[in-house]
Amino acid sequence: MKTIEDLGDLAGQRVLVRSDLNVPIKDEVIGDDGRIRASLPTLIKLAKAGAKVIVTAHLGRPKGEPNPAYTLAPVAKRLGELLQPEGITVHFATDVTGESAQEAVQELDEGEVLLLENVRYDPREESKDEAERGALADELAALADVFVSDGFGVVHRKQASVYDVARKLPHAAGGLVLAEVEVLKKLTEDPARPYVVVLGGAKVSDKLAVIDNLLAKADRLLIGGGMVFTFLKAQGHEVGKSLLEEDQLDVVRGYLKDAGDKIVLPTDIVVAPEFKGDSPATVVAADAIPADQLGLDIGPDSGKAFAAEIAGAKTVFWNGPMGVFEMAAFAGGTKAVAQALTEVDGLSVVGGGDSAAAVRQLGFADDAFGHISTGGGASLEYLEGKELPGLAVLEED
Repeated sequence: MKTIEDLGDLAGQRVLVRSDLNVPIKDEVIGDDGRIRASLPTLIKLAKAGAKVIVTAHLGRPKGEPNPAYTLAPVAKRLGELLQPEGITVHFATDVTGESAQEAVQELDEGEVLLLENVRYDPREESKDEAERGALADELAALADVFVSDGFGVVHRKQASVYDVARKLPHAAGGLVLAEVEVLKKLTEDPARPYVVVLGGAKVSDKLAVIDNLLAKADRLLIGGGMVFTFLKAQGHEVGKSLLEEDQLDVVRGYLKDAGDKIVLPTDIVVAPEFKGDSPATVVAADAIPADQLGLDIGPDSGKAFAAEIAGAKTVFWNGPMGVFEMAAFAGGTKAVAQALTEVDGLSVVGGGDSAAAVRQLGFADDAFGHISTGGGASLEYLEGKELPGLAVLEED
């Protein structure tokens, strides 16, 4: 993949950057600005080189039409606050490629940044029709001279602002994409051992391909979150009202049979009668979940056991919380895993998505970990061994 340096002198050039600024926003207040901060190094590098930086990004799922709930205006404000100490001004266009965008590009000075409105306001962005996506890509390309792909969280999507526009302009990978790929290569090509993978989240079905691919690579696979109850049921245990994927039981039985002691399951579970933060929580053995209770976190003994496995590792990849971390009563398992990752003598990787949100919500600093990915879905697909369209196109001449 070409780098920004390969694009030559960018002073005065219009550089279109695909960033991932998809952050949680409620009532115009950003809950976690991690992805915005992750985008800064590339934007600063380009602006300091004298480029006219035009950023395209998405927020949420507005379903191809303008929706005030998904405007990037609060993101533009936050971006401006973060870049102000660098002396970089941020402007905002109120459309994707229309009159506002075109006028703003014409008025943009060297070293300034322009954020375009939510690219998913345009239905062509996510269209399955190549001609439709290509038409939007043409409009985006008309705003710029070169393209930099720096939104790792969307590189697994074949979308106009990710894939098609890269085929229409001289292109390069931004610093964030390069850093993410470098880390993922360390996880897949020759990981330092012992190599421990921690998987959580709601569903086994979301992680099947990852389990398939990593079982051969990892030394230990620690399972938590809602997906653990399908494993416990596959062992013949009662799981009460816990989340369960009946259609995955045979697959999971196969994993348990073939993996030997590679797969580590919790020995205790935090249960409650209802999915509520104030529901009375109790700790029970993993093989003794009452029929009228549901599991909402791994138990304290399991948290200690998982932490011990992580402590002895040289490489750790974690994707998916161990429980309903948003509720204090069910955050203990996730916190135990996060704390253990901060103490790893080697590479510790938080695999984006809910895991990244969890560590920040629980008060951990980003730099306490070796790497926090900005792309949960993209990371998982890479670890599954899939080709990511947004990366593949960057390798084209």
